Amino acid sequence: MPNVRVVSRNFMEMVAALPAAKLDDLYESPWTCQAVVRSLPPLAKQYVLRLLFVEAAVSSKSMQDWALTDALNKHRVAIDKLEQLRVLIDASERKKGDSYKLNPKLQKQLQEVLRTGGGVPREALPASFAARVPSLADLDNYATKQWEAVLLQLVSTAFTEGPSTPMNNSLAQTFQRAGLITAPKGKEPPKITDAGFQFLLMDTNAQLWQIVREYVASAEDRAMDSADLINFLLELGFLNVGEPYNLNSLSPMQQNVIKELAALGVLQIQAGTKDRWFIPTKLATNLSASISEGSTAPSGEGCVIIETNFRVYAYTTSKLQAEILRLFVRLEYQLPNLVVGSLTKESVSTAFSSGITSDQMITFLTKHAHPHAASKTPVVPETVTDQIRLWENDRNRVETTPSYMYKDFPTEETYEAVVNYARDIGALLWDDPAGQRLIGRAERHEDMRNFIRRQSAPQRR
Repeated sequence: MPNVRVVSRNFMEMVAALPAAKLDDLYESPWTCQAVVRSLPPLAKQYVLRLLFVEAAVSSKSMQDWALTDALNKHRVAIDKLEQLRVLIDASERKKGDSYKLNPKLQKQLQEVLRTGGGVPREALPASFAARVPSLADLDNYATKQWEAVLLQLVSTAFTEGPSTPMNNSLAQTFQRAGLITAPKGKEPPKITDAGFQFLLMDTNAQLWQIVREYVASAEDRAMDSADLINFLLELGFLNVGEPYNLNSLSPMQQNVIKELAALGVLQIQAGTKDRWFIPTKLATNLSASISEGSTAPSGEGCVIIETNFRVYAYTTSKLQAEILRLFVRLEYQLPNLVVGSLTKESVSTAFSSGITSDQMITFLTKHAHPHAASKTPVVPETVTDQIRLWENDRNRVETTPSYMYKDFPTEETYEAVVNYARDIGALLWDDPAGQRLIGRAERHEDMRNFIRRQSAPQRR
């Protein structure tokens, strides 16, 4: 099976992995505090609200009594999550975990938000700018276009012809750090990895979080404080979509971040004769929401119809959608607004070789189903889903191992000596005493060959 690197599922998992001191620094920002609370499981949110104005420590037994007996597992999950994020800190004097209290910094910020209503982090520019601000529809189109351009650069590395245009250096480094593409070797261009193939089939929220996660992870390498960067990213998530905000009022670090996010379609930058401003898109709202709360629906309306004869029709003008389908569908022809292809054993097996699983293919086809197909149950015909899974089972049932066959030994004693040597070094895969043949692992071929030469060489007296 392909070796795929596991990454944090969402932004808060990365935040929880920060050192305690760094995590406490994050809670100086009310926007980070609100984003953390949003990411919590429902029961954990209830515990935060119960403790919000409680200054004294609360025993763990008292907190356990808040949950019903059949909900104790959810209670433990909630407590673990709160401890990981240092929302709850250990206030015990004797036994660890005996009592807890809210993190004082987070508690103070949340109390102030509750008293004042929160509001937005920054004031939008005056209404006089409204005539120059794009409509929400235009802003959505901009965000989609920018994000598709990013993914097209990634998907172009999946094919032998390579990228049609040079990849942005900053973006290429982010893809490499995330393990989505390989590092270039000499004149050989970077190639997409197994993790990269799986990344292309994720929903937009998960993709965005993984890119932002790597961006934050490399903050120290770019002379940025990771806590300041995280605070600013989460603050952006609370701005109003479609409203202009003054770019000149930001620090140099924040202005650089804005430029990077604009390339992803999270923001749009505009400039007048004197001032510059940025406008958050819908993608920006994902910066302050957990994946579980964000929409998992694909951007745009579904377009794919699959027939029981394995024919695939995609009513789309998006080049990205066509290129992603090309990963596991044999494309036959493409019209300006229609892509036609077929699911074949060869095309699906190629996708399996790249680390894409049957469940990921089926999930992608289901999420991007045309409304006419989505209204049916099941969305993807069972004959198609069953066959995809059978093809995957056939592939996984047989495991290939690079190997060499050795035969035509001069004597039976030589054959037996070679078999014993292969068994001792862990190279033996199969032997046939009657035919005096054996098969050994390819990585031990040099050792096997040298041993056979020594056995076959004439003995000196």
